[in-house]
Amino acid sequence: MTGALNDLLKATSRSFYLTLGVLPARVRPQIGLAYLLARTTDTIADTEIVPLERRLEALQTLRERILGQSSAPLNLGDFAMEQASPGEKSLLEKIGDSLAMLQNFSAADQKLIRDVLATITSGQELDLRRFEQASAERIVALETAAELDDYTWRVAGCVGEFWTKICRAHLFPQARLDEKQFIMDGIRFGKGLQLVNILRDLPADLKRGRCYLPTEKLEPVHLLPETLLSPANEVRFLKLYHEYLDKAESHLRAGWAYTNTLPFGQFRVRLACAWPILMGMRTIGKLRAAGVIELQQRVKISRGEVRGILFRSLLACPLPFVWKRLFPAGGKAVASGGELA
Repeated sequence: MTGALNDLLKATSRSFYLTLGVLPARVRPQIGLAYLLARTTDTIADTEIVPLERRLEALQTLRERILGQSSAPLNLGDFAMEQASPGEKSLLEKIGDSLAMLQNFSAADQKLIRDVLATITSGQELDLRRFEQASAERIVALETAAELDDYTWRVAGCVGEFWTKICRAHLFPQARLDEKQFIMDGIRFGKGLQLVNILRDLPADLKRGRCYLPTEKLEPVHLLPETLLSPANEVRFLKLYHEYLDKAESHLRAGWAYTNTLPFGQFRVRLACAWPILMGMRTIGKLRAAGVIELQQRVKISRGEVRGILFRSLLACPLPFVWKRLFPAGGKAVASGGELA
């Protein structure tokens, strides 16, 4: 990966940049580029000041360029000028460099990158159309649990599959694994991280008119998106909310099984997988301990907690008995403290 694109990664991803840095060099450029392209499409989708149809047009044009179906000019200047973040502004301005880098990889790697971006952009477009009429005054909710599961697959579960296939091909192609289970756990890993993000960002999404908790789950317990976080509904809301935290934790537990299925010598990949899982589990612990008032302050783990996770995992990685204690053996994720055990 060129220095300029590496700088872009550093400027646009705090936690993922740590993950990428520990990965073996043989897969770092492919995963890094896939992230940059996904972050670019996400920035386009999230630039709400630009009219919806223009965002959908830009996403379609960029997807066609990524898939090699078009060589049409791609001018994202109108998006770049609306970015408050210098990193995201540069990301849009340098999209030509990112697209050019795609050509440097093998045909097999290009296909994996293109496949995952096609799925991600389909989720972003679906999201834009679904919430086209949404606002703080008119909250739009997903209708079914299947829609939520499909969304987490499109924007994150597919990344778990991509990560699995690219690492398998380049790092341990001969390892004897249950391929189907390994990929399934990788998909659940991605879904779990996305579900944690959805649950953490619920208050902010509601202010934008978006509710990812489906009505088929809200209606039986007499909850409405408009009053979801009302103190009067706290008991009923938290019961349902904790059920979703349980689901996110179950997915991350599958991700932990995935991490420990990796060949023992793949220390770097194991760390790169463990860090977001352990951070996700710590976030779940904090969300479990929060009431509706605390949730509206956007719960997140501190830099000190992140450093603690990195330090403990680095020490534990060569020691299987200590390593296994990093993740809770059972029960619920803890909110804070020392070992995640």
